[in-house]
Amino acid sequence: MQIDDLFNILHNSLESKNNGKKVSLKDMADSLGISMRTYQDWKLGRAKPQAASVVMKMLGKLDDDEIIRAVRKINRLEEV
Repeated sequence: MQIDDLFNILHNSLESKNNGKKVSLKDMADSLGISMRTYQDWKLGRAKPQAASVVMKMLGKLDDDEIIRAVRKINRLEEV
């Protein structure tokens, strides 16, 4: 699996969460604190952030419940 596949899966999942409402590249980039061009390059596979690959591989080693717990902990850190 390529990094762009991962970004596309996650982007599509967020759209599904919003009842199919499209999420623009700009809105997604803004929510991530990066430029739209950077996000677009990731989504199209023109740039491959190494950290994203490592994080996804680590998440892939966890079961569903462990992923949920980890993401919730990460979200709590974001709130601080």
